[in-house]
Amino acid sequence: MKLTIETVLGASATAAFYPLYVAAFEPIRTRAAARHLLTAEEFEAEMADERIDKYVVWDDNGEPVALSTLTTDLAAVPWVSPEYFAARYPDRVARRAVHYLGYTLVHPDHARNGVFNLMIEAIERRCADARGVMAFDVCSYNDARSVGRRIERLGRYDGVTLSAVDVQTYYAATFDAPLPEAEIEAPRPAATVDTSLTAGAAR
Repeated sequence: MKLTIETVLGASATAAFYPLYVAAFEPIRTRAAARHLLTAEEFEAEMADERIDKYVVWDDNGEPVALSTLTTDLAAVPWVSPEYFAARYPDRVARRAVHYLGYTLVHPDHARNGVFNLMIEAIERRCADARGVMAFDVCSYNDARSVGRRIERLGRYDGVTLSAVDVQTYYAATFDAPLPEAEIEAPRPAATVDTSLTAGAAR
């Protein structure tokens, strides 16, 4: 196995990864309210975006088997606010030391041979060496599975502070019947104005 960091992923590797990416994120379509699955065109654009580093693991035959994306240019992540991070980590943003981890996927044939850890440990070490921040988002479905266990491990390292910096909660109110009459507010009467008040009496 070999790990490389690519700024642009070639067409053949991109084509090899997209079906794997779809297989990994297809189940999330019905388990997360936010859209996680990129179209083929969006995926190709990301693989060609030089602002985003691609951590790629290749097998002994030179075939790509695992991928993680990481960037220090927060403008390359369309679903986050660069201003949010600049307000909270101004020094690290100025040093380009806020790293955003996009996603990680591993071919099922290599899910149990340490490939995931190989990529993530390289990314964590890069962030630690920069005295930086590694930011990422995860849906509740993945947070309750192996991804969440890996996140918990981070908080056990000396010199690492792990915080949930924001929570986005999606609600859905389902109406199966009309509301009771008592729950519907009656229109309020028009306000009247007492012209006897002096200007100084108003709050």
